[in-house]
Amino acid sequence: MPTELIVKLVRNALEVAFVVSTPLLLVSLVVGVLVSVLQVVTSIQDPTVNAVPKLLALFLVFLIVFPWMLNYLVGYMTHLFSHLHEYVR
Repeated sequence: MPTELIVKLVRNALEVAFVVSTPLLLVSLVVGVLVSVLQVVTSIQDPTVNAVPKLLALFLVFLIVFPWMLNYLVGYMTHLFSHLHEYVR
């Protein structure tokens, strides 16, 4: 297998991982910052105050975004399997 093909496969896999994880990471970032600002304003320094809203937000976003994530990953795998003959030779 040529080096260019390996680099292309790894690059595409990393791009897919980045695209699929982006919504969850952005929600985690936004909720974490908002809760941290709220903690600073109210002087509450309990770790569960930060963890619980973040977990709830991630769960809700995952439920909403899961069909899109699954469709994206299935499309990527379909592309890989449809071009399998290029990778095997």
